[in-house]
Amino acid sequence: MSVTPVAIPPRMRGVNRAEICDVNFQEFVRDWRGQADAKPSADESILEGSELDARGFRELFESQLISRHLDLMARVLRVQNKVFYTIGSSGHEGNAMVARLTRHTDPAFLHYRSGGFMAERFRKLPGMDPITDSALSFAASKDDPASGGRHKVWGSKPLWVLPQTSTIASHLPKAFGTAVAIEQARRMGCGLPIPDDSIAICSFGDASSNHATAQTAFNAAAWTAYQKLPAPVLFVCEDNGIGISVKTPTDWIARNFRNRADLDYFLADGLDLAEGYGQVRAAVEHCRRSRRPTFLHLRTTRIMGHAGTDFEIEWRSIEELCAVEASDPLLRSAGIALESGLMSKDEILALYEDTRKRCFAAAEDADRRPRLTSLQDVMAPLAPYTPQAVNAEARRSDYADRRVAVFGDDARLPEKQAPKHLAIQINNALHDLFAKYPEALLFGEDVAQKGGVYTVTKGLHKAFGNRRVFNTLLDETIILGLAQGYANMGLLPFPEIQYLAYFHNACDQIRGEAASLQFFSNDQYRNPMVLRIASLGYQRGFGGHFHNDNSITALRDIPGLVVGCASRGDDAAMMLRTLAALAKVDGRVCAFLEPIALYMAKDLHEAGDGGWLTTYPAPDQALVLGDERVYNPDATDCLIVSFGNGVPMSLRAARTIEQQLGWKVRVVDLRWLVPLNEAAIAKHAAQCDRIIVVDEGRHSAGVGEGVITAITEGGSGAKPLKRVVGADTFTPLAGAAFLVIPSEEEIVAAAQSLAGAGKRK
Repeated sequence: MSVTPVAIPPRMRGVNRAEICDVNFQEFVRDWRGQADAKPSADESILEGSELDARGFRELFESQLISRHLDLMARVLRVQNKVFYTIGSSGHEGNAMVARLTRHTDPAFLHYRSGGFMAERFRKLPGMDPITDSALSFAASKDDPASGGRHKVWGSKPLWVLPQTSTIASHLPKAFGTAVAIEQARRMGCGLPIPDDSIAICSFGDASSNHATAQTAFNAAAWTAYQKLPAPVLFVCEDNGIGISVKTPTDWIARNFRNRADLDYFLADGLDLAEGYGQVRAAVEHCRRSRRPTFLHLRTTRIMGHAGTDFEIEWRSIEELCAVEASDPLLRSAGIALESGLMSKDEILALYEDTRKRCFAAAEDADRRPRLTSLQDVMAPLAPYTPQAVNAEARRSDYADRRVAVFGDDARLPEKQAPKHLAIQINNALHDLFAKYPEALLFGEDVAQKGGVYTVTKGLHKAFGNRRVFNTLLDETIILGLAQGYANMGLLPFPEIQYLAYFHNACDQIRGEAASLQFFSNDQYRNPMVLRIASLGYQRGFGGHFHNDNSITALRDIPGLVVGCASRGDDAAMMLRTLAALAKVDGRVCAFLEPIALYMAKDLHEAGDGGWLTTYPAPDQALVLGDERVYNPDATDCLIVSFGNGVPMSLRAARTIEQQLGWKVRVVDLRWLVPLNEAAIAKHAAQCDRIIVVDEGRHSAGVGEGVITAITEGGSGAKPLKRVVGADTFTPLAGAAFLVIPSEEEIVAAAQSLAGAGKRK
């Protein structure tokens, strides 16, 4: 069925295109002159040859109209500051078919043009109202059930729509990870929060399909399917032919995806409900039945521009705009309703206007609802922390039989062994935690049979098997996408990033996705994890900037993330317990930095002294988030604050300082880098005459800046202070690396420069 575009006279060319689309629909219905068939019964096909029955069509059409009028409402009320979001779904309303043909227990990761999908999915559960809930979100109301007023999101806890914010492909890896997790949790015997045969749904635009993050998800999905491993993810590419103002080459999506091995391609017409319904059904049923990654190429269009601020008339010809507006799927749906005899002109126009009234009424009501008015309210779901519950969980040790089974026998328990170095104690702690948490998984590059580049995960694969300890493809983005997927399905992931520098390749999976989920879902959704990263500098005979990376800034800048860094084995074991408890109890996303150069360190001052070996703490011992370790706590002449490699360096320098200057030196190991324990830093600074901050990171934006800020704001800013810090440069290879990172000699020199200053009176 073709639709003739409404002619737009020159005087109308500056008119809001939303108004024109609104008028187009009404005039199309009023002017329709076709021949109507006899009205079909509810169970009859809406048109001959269509798999869609009349009842289904009517409900899909209503969902399309809801989506459209939410868009029109947003354009009108945005200028009145009653709503705050105008990226619309107009032209994409056919995605309602995907919602109808899937279940509300199929986790959905949606892009921003999903109004039709959401309106239709709301039908899956009784008593839910897509108009009211959406209006509250548009208005940034505190009563918004999806985000609590923090953002306009498509999301719903009962409908398993995990909220996304302005996604440009960043949600594809975690959608893939969720699909893999559905199958893996079942194989592990862990109870799923959804049915075993669920699929993960992920929608995105044609322009976003070109993004590196999208490509890595497609590749990983195909890589998985190639190995006959199930990955039931439905990638829904809503192809409207344009990305903001950049056109997608004609047939590019089909050409790029139609013949990809192990990514099963289906094409569907999202502009025509009668035609597209069976095509969408085929894709959904294939994905659910085959458990293979499936690519649904859904034809759509984009009308009314990218957003309310996009005045397309300034960069598209009027003829092109008219042609695009003529392809409006609502015109086709109205035509089907009329042609089939299901609805009359008056019935369609009455439904259209009634939907408009409902959307505006809901928006006006939402505008009267409370909004977030305090910083405390805004931040409430960002970083929940229940100290007593976390501490109790971290110290819980009711799994003695499983521990004995893992370590061999009672005599082999690690706490009964001689002191060991950092790498072994981390390894022991991981074995311990995997005995404690049957839902825990560890995965990354080379972590299984090899046991990691530094053998830190040695033995875990043998002890817990392929289902819980496994290698991934070499792709940090997918490692972190998998982590989110496993967490979504109730598992406890321990992903490993092989080197800190490699984290930067995939930072947005934590910053933009994992760490933001609690915030943008008002703590309804959580994706807890403990991310382990081999980190920092001082490796000898090896390195360069990828393997000697001190750049912690990218982690410190992520709201809600917990970052710990242990310098010794006993601290590492207790911190890992606390991090796992933070994940389990409060849903936190945690990162644990492991100083590579200290993995095998045994001595502190002289060769053979064993000064950096530690005993393994019993499983009922853990650390409180933020607690520091203090060496020589009674010393007041000089304070050295550090972390990681800087701690043993500072202890050695402290002995030299005492010998040369006669000072008693207190050394504080921060242990926790995010959040910094500012109160503890200020307390130690207040008790000491002089202060040295040792930060192996770079001069700009290092941890030391936060430490000095805490000292200054705590009232000790006038005291003599020196910062020993790395240079603002990439780390070179071999011995040259030690020219750009702090040394013990520099710490001693800093103390000497403070000699005679800060004397107590």
